[in-house]
Amino acid sequence: MNKIKIGIVGYGNLGRGIEYAIAQNSDMELHCIFTRREPSAIAPVTDGVAVVSTDEAYKYATEIDVMVLCTGSATDLPVQTPYFAGLFNVVDSYDTHAKIPEHFGNVDEAARNSGKTAIISAGWDPGMFSLNRLMAEAILPEGESYTFWGKGVSQGHSDAIRRIEGVLDARQYTIPVESALEAARSGTNPKLGTRQKHTRECFVVADEGSDLSEIKRKIVTMPDYFADYDTTVNFISAQELARDHSGIPHGGFVIRSGKTGQGGENAQVIEYWLKLSSNPEFTSNTLAACARAAYRLNAEGAIGCKTLFDIPPAYLSAKTPEELRASLL
Repeated sequence: MNKIKIGIVGYGNLGRGIEYAIAQNSDMELHCIFTRREPSAIAPVTDGVAVVSTDEAYKYATEIDVMVLCTGSATDLPVQTPYFAGLFNVVDSYDTHAKIPEHFGNVDEAARNSGKTAIISAGWDPGMFSLNRLMAEAILPEGESYTFWGKGVSQGHSDAIRRIEGVLDARQYTIPVESALEAARSGTNPKLGTRQKHTRECFVVADEGSDLSEIKRKIVTMPDYFADYDTTVNFISAQELARDHSGIPHGGFVIRSGKTGQGGENAQVIEYWLKLSSNPEFTSNTLAACARAAYRLNAEGAIGCKTLFDIPPAYLSAKTPEELRASLL
């Protein structure tokens, strides 16, 4: 069996997670890691894997089946995903929900021009939770949908804070409001606004001499990330961050509360739940499954940009259709 040759762009928490995920999938192999750092400073877990400058990635266009992009949504992926989709089948975890349609359009144009397949926003939210929302709304057309994230570390939001001038490191926790969560589960279909459902708590290590009030202002007013939430900013030392915030847990809930029957007399509630010890590693495993789907779709001639809404579920699995019907249906 020919294995799917995977390339990784970016070797932070997400990139390392992809490497671990590939090791758990017998139909895949890691071909190369691409980095903006000095390649000699990267030590992959997998023996014999080359580490190459991202600037040299175009030279590998005929060698890699799917390139998995493990960089940030704030500034990297809007540029990198269309670029790499012009050369490779690609998968990313772009998570700026409000800008997904724009990102989709840019990537779709690049992938169609190159005859490649691109899957975007393939984490757990957006991604798997998006599928859960779609299925729940299709099953209960009359009702309300609620998504709660956390308590956990958001990689994208933490990265967005780190891009602010004067910030050395940061962790951002998304925290559900417990009263709102219970209201969503009650079956009464409450109307809950963005600010009612979550709070955000930031722990920031600032460069010495930085204007802390200006950093805080840039965080709490950041559109698409913090402006719509009650946000607390805590400035701490690098030692405190390492001691108290080294883990990257996350999770969340998708709840659909609806009515069925004549006159809607029967209340129905659907709930999906994730509890993650490692947010990046779970996201990486999702990306690996989507890399398999991108490879299969491209082999069938399905080019352009896709999301999880467009992928047959069987294409995510290493099992054959016969195995799936016998074991999971």
